[in-house]
Parts: sequence; C-alpha cells; structure tokens
Amino acid sequence: MTTTEKALEAVDPIRDVESRKWMPRWRLPAAWRRPLAILGIVIIAFWVLVILFGPLLSPYDPLAQDSARFLPPSLAHPFGTDGVGRDVLSRVIHGARISIPIAVMLVALSLLIGATVGAIAGYFGGLVDAVLMRIVDLFFAFPAIILAMAVSAALGPSLVNAVLAIVVVSWPAYARVTRSLVLGLRDSNFIAASRLIGASSFTTLRRDIAPNILGPIAVICTLELGNAILLLSGLSYLGLGAVPPTPEWGAMVSEGSRVFYNYWVALFPGVAILSVVLAFNFIGDSLRDALDPRTSRAVQAMEL
Repeated sequence: MTTTEKALEAVDPIRDVESRKWMPRWRLPAAWRRPLAILGIVIIAFWVLVILFGPLLSPYDPLAQDSARFLPPSLAHPFGTDGVGRDVLSRVIHGARISIPIAVMLVALSLLIGATVGAIAGYFGGLVDAVLMRIVDLFFAFPAIILAMAVSAALGPSLVNAVLAIVVVSWPAYARVTRSLVLGLRDSNFIAASRLIGASSFTTLRRDIAPNILGPIAVICTLELGNAILLLSGLSYLGLGAVPPTPEWGAMVSEGSRVFYNYWVALFPGVAILSVVLAFNFIGDSLRDALDPRTSRAVQAMEL
C-alpha cells in the first residue's frame, strides 16, 4: 500500500462515521464525574428512598416499646434497641423523614427571607441598603448556635420552635451574599436597558437579576443544607428541639450519650447525620466547580 493510499484510508469519512457512531454524544461535566460527587449523589439518593419508603423499610414501630432494653445489634434488631426497648433502626429510618425534610424547609425559608432582603438592599442602595445591612450585622454579632438556643429556649422546646430559631439565625447569610451579587449586576447595561423600557423594579429583579444569581445561591443552599441538619440536631441534642418520643436524630444521639457504654444507641443516628452532612458538602463543592468556568476547566485539565 502506497503512502497516498494510507493517507486516504486514515481520513476515510465512512470509517470515521462508523467509529463516531459508538461514541457518547453527551457526557456529564467533569466536576460531576469525580468520586466524591458520585458518592454524595449516591448517599442522598439512598436517603431519599428511605424517606419515600420509610414505613415499608421499617421493621418495627419506632414508638413501640415491646423489646428488651439495650439489646445489642443482632439479626432481629440490626441497630439494637434503646433504653425503653425501641428498635433503633426503625427510629433512624423515621428520623430521616423528619430531619432531612425539615432541613430542606429551613433552607427554603431562610433563602426566601434572606434573598428578598439582600436583593432589595443591593438594588435600591442608599438608606435602604444601610438600614437593612445594619440589621444583618446585628444578627451576625451573635454566634449562630447561641442565638438559636436563646430563641428556641424563649419559645419553648419543640420542632416548630427549633425551625423558627434556625431560620432567625440563617437568613442573614443569604441576605449578605445576595446583596453582593445584586450590587455586581445593578449597573450592568442590560439592567439599564430594562429600566429604559419602563420595567418596574420588581420586574427587573425577577426577570433580569434573579436568573443571573441562581448559580451561586444554589451552591450556598446545598452547603447550608448540611449546616441546617447540624443546627437542628444540635438543638434537639440540647433538649431545645424535638421532644420525646419523636424519632429525631439529634434527640436520639442525646439519649445515647447518657448511656455511652451502649454505643449503638448514639452511634447509628450519629452516622446518619454524618453521612447526610458530608453528602451535601460533596454535592455543594461539585456544584460550585461545575458552575465556575475557571474551576471547571481546571478539573477537565486534571482528567486529561
């Protein structure tokens, strides 16, 4: 075979099309193909299934006290039993149906309040910005857990009051970030064009600014989901959140800490909290890398 024939064979369009036929036309972004991102997605998918099918997966009634006290893990009770004979596995499963949905609701409420305040402050500026940001600074002057404890103690121990306490300490972070993002877009040409055509401030914020700040806000929300679970569990651990016999993870760890020699009572709900918090942090980091062009290119370069 001559050199010319070899060159023609190398660029044969039919062979090239046949080879491309089996190549994937779409691939996940590089940030989502990393092991930690995949692990985070798998863990959250597992807990979502537990939330959806909890009553079917639970081997016992989480409130039933029909077993011996402090049974160690066994085939009958894979996670053992607690101090009043309740199955720990069933309580962990039903605890997921409380802790994770409440954390999502916490983040949604905090985002709604914080993003609204931050967007108004950043868009209008001047006196409005100064007043709203001083209120935000007032909340930042206190440690989040201490302020949440004070609010929850004043309202009384319950899950509803714990939710209100955590929302009170969480929304300022969203307000500050949203304000900084809106300030970066407020003087852009497309915002000026929107004003010139007579769009109202609300329309401009909703139609022109909101889509451009969704990426960073989504990253913060994902990371804050883990913090919300930690805060909720912390309040319940201190007796300021869920009250017995509610199967909430933080309250279960608190019960187990008083009988630490029966390690399984606190171990398994603690591992559940750890897994969810780590998973949300892994997903948040991957989402940040996927939305940041510079980081995304760096991740792709590392794969090559």
